[in-house]
Amino acid sequence: MKVILVDDERLALIGLQKLLEKEVSGIQIVASYMNPTEVTAGVLLHRPDVVFLDIHMPEIDGMDLGRQIQKAVPGTEIIFVTSYDQYAVHAFELQALDYVMKPVQKERLKQTLQRMREKLALRREQRMTDTEVPLICCFNQISFKLPGKEPHVAKWRTSKAQELFAYLLHHRNQVIHRGALLDLLWPGAEEEKTAHQLYTTMYHVRQTLKTCGMDMISIHSAHLEAGYKLELGDALLDSEQWEREMKAWREVKPETVQAYEQAVYRYKGTYLGRYDYMWAEPERERLRYLWLYHMRQLNLHYLKQGQKDRAVENIQQIQQMLPDDEESYFMLMKLYDEMDHKLGVEEQYRLLTSRMEQELGIPISEEVQQWYNDWKRGITKAGQYTQ
Repeated sequence: MKVILVDDERLALIGLQKLLEKEVSGIQIVASYMNPTEVTAGVLLHRPDVVFLDIHMPEIDGMDLGRQIQKAVPGTEIIFVTSYDQYAVHAFELQALDYVMKPVQKERLKQTLQRMREKLALRREQRMTDTEVPLICCFNQISFKLPGKEPHVAKWRTSKAQELFAYLLHHRNQVIHRGALLDLLWPGAEEEKTAHQLYTTMYHVRQTLKTCGMDMISIHSAHLEAGYKLELGDALLDSEQWEREMKAWREVKPETVQAYEQAVYRYKGTYLGRYDYMWAEPERERLRYLWLYHMRQLNLHYLKQGQKDRAVENIQQIQQMLPDDEESYFMLMKLYDEMDHKLGVEEQYRLLTSRMEQELGIPISEEVQQWYNDWKRGITKAGQYTQ
């Protein structure tokens, strides 16, 4: 990580440099400046990942200098270091990575640099995904995306060839015994009668990958052709990339909510959801619940910020993806009640009872039923009547 330090106070500059060099590994301080007029040229020369920038300096305000830096080299991260906290909001309006108070504390500095590392890692992964390496897309259906091109849905010779590839991809880097594949594709049939069909189907899979420009994906025969192992080579898996990105996020903040939303919305549908593969269901459920967790984190943020309309949109997206999630209907009922939207409450209750009782054959929970009955009688959460 390349770093530039800017502060008009020599002692502050030396102190920050010593603290970084002593306590934080993996960084390179490429330059430090006391004269703010030299900074933009230095940024153009060194192309740092991050600039530690004092706000109060002679000749130019640190906020204005931060704007100049980001205009000169877009993508440069700014970390403001100052003795005054009244500029925090303005700092984040500039989309600064962080705002650190003087005197800089060791643990606080480590937290800031950890956020920077996580952001750089996500940026590298996104850049690789978008421009440099082939991508295998597994949300909804399997498609392949070559660098600089739109995703392309493969045309498999047979449905068994499609499932064979999906199963090996799902168990990538593992040897899958030939018998397991025969049982998967031709359950109940004698191995002697289906072994040749497996070889033929495997041939079709390899041919399809070659036709789609994805021949960097290799399928190896194990010892004495006892099984097969799929390796991705240089290709990446979108579901794997998305999961890694989401696990890097710690919380939603006003200054990061837009990036958080973009990351969550890269979940474009259920894992292999277009196909009726029962063996994929555990992974589907695991990724669904990871997505649901982050959608609810977004929802909590919207409610804390008083953005009820955004919260409604968020919950409606959950319902579209997970129509059997009772909690989403209950959340909307309570939210509509707060917004004095009586028709909305009634509509959510009707949808919930229809889907739970008529389609699934199970009753709605007692908690929801009790809340709705109280609401119909005009009782608030505090147990008092609204009239």
